[in-house]
Amino acid sequence: MAKAPNTQSEKPEPLTGVLVLANGAVLYGMGCGAIGEARGEICFNTAMTGYQEILTDPSYAEQIVMFTFPHIGNTGTNADDEEAASANAKRAACGTILREDITKASSWRSQQGLDGWLKNRGIVGLCGVDTRALTGFIRAHGMPNGVIAHHPDGVFDIEALTQKAKAWGGLVGADIAADVSTDSTYDWTQARWTFPQGYGEVDAGAKKVVVIDYGVKRNILRCLAGAGLASMVVPADMGADDILALKPDGVVLANGPGDPAATAKYAVPIVQDLLSADIPLLGICLGHQILALALGAKTMKM
Repeated sequence: MAKAPNTQSEKPEPLTGVLVLANGAVLYGMGCGAIGEARGEICFNTAMTGYQEILTDPSYAEQIVMFTFPHIGNTGTNADDEEAASANAKRAACGTILREDITKASSWRSQQGLDGWLKNRGIVGLCGVDTRALTGFIRAHGMPNGVIAHHPDGVFDIEALTQKAKAWGGLVGADIAADVSTDSTYDWTQARWTFPQGYGEVDAGAKKVVVIDYGVKRNILRCLAGAGLASMVVPADMGADDILALKPDGVVLANGPGDPAATAKYAVPIVQDLLSADIPLLGICLGHQILALALGAKTMKM
């Protein structure tokens, strides 16, 4: 079983960033991205590509995303690889942890380097961390709460950061879907990106699905359009009667962040009414868990 990460005995030079876990462990590194502090739940992602899509995925709201792949930043960033589908959904990952320094961008699609993009997005970054050791700990013990900090002067109040990490309530019992869901209904017809045409459009007269927005990603909406389905995205708490009044051909329960049991308090009665209406339902990520809860199953945090 992996041991808890220990406070590093050797500090890197220059020391401009730290990760402080609620158990008191301190990991030192070099800060990148936004200057400041962010607290959240630390998770890892093993993808070799798509870091911008991951960091803008609303499902990662209140989380600090650690990438296990060492070369992050090599394709830069651009305006198209954004997953937030509404203004509220821009509240996604609050921090990121990298093994190596940010790789220099080299892509014809790149419009900005990752470091500058992280600054503009308000995401605090930390480079130079032993991501393999931290990943092993998470796999064995679950995702810890922590605080990531980037101070160019290298001055950190470790005791205060530890207390901040301990004081945070975490994601258990947190309904974050309500925070990232759209405030108003909108239509979506944009399909997936293809070279060299770019983004397509759903055909006129396509079937229509209602997407209940718990934090839906743009690419899920694009994939639905690519399958010939026009989407009408609605707030997470829209009632079943109002949804059925839109006369959809089906309903999609979208992805999203937070504790399914917390979101279920208002979402499950809506879904149960939709099940009674005998309309086709599809659940993705958090939406799948909400569907399971509506059918009497239980969810458990891994």
